Amino acid sequence: MSITVYIPAALRDYCQGDSQMMLSAASVRAVLEQLERSHPLLYRSVCDETGAVRRHINLFINTSHIRDLEGLDTALVPGDVVTILTAVSGG
Repeated sequence: MSITVYIPAALRDYCQGDSQMMLSAASVRAVLEQLERSHPLLYRSVCDETGAVRRHINLFINTSHIRDLEGLDTALVPGDVVTILTAVSGG
């Protein structure tokens, strides 16, 4: 099952500069587990020590935020796009 994961520019240093990667995963949790094994620095930027997605990181499946779906247990199908977005703030 091929899933595309888009990496924001701010986190690309943690995955050899890749802007996207193709993974085989059945759920969002499985995507994160693969990132933990293959790109631990990227994983630690996305998830905290408990495995929860960090507060300033947003994960989207296609156009839906995972909080509006089944969270980390959201099932994925071939062709889905997982987008990692970092929060933007300023003043």
